[in-house]
Amino acid sequence: MSKVKIQPLADRVLIESAAAETKTSSGIIIPDSAKEKPQKGTVVAVGPGTTENPVTVKIGDNVLYGKYAGTELQHDGSDYMIMRESDILAIV
Repeated sequence: MSKVKIQPLADRVLIESAAAETKTSSGIIIPDSAKEKPQKGTVVAVGPGTTENPVTVKIGDNVLYGKYAGTELQHDGSDYMIMRESDILAIV
């Protein structure tokens, strides 16, 4: 887990996206153009929450999120997603 200098506001969460699969279960190598965006990652920063929406996830949790959830950003060579906690579907 990396130290990130980004601090989300309100009920937002910063997630480091998991790496996309490079091989199928049968061993076929997937080209870059056919890789799907992963829908899971690790929480690296959490906002303070609001009185109506307290944050329940914590740093280090592995989570699943919706396909079109959040905003992608790149910082110091790593890919991150920033989204509201309500966009997170499950903790794995």
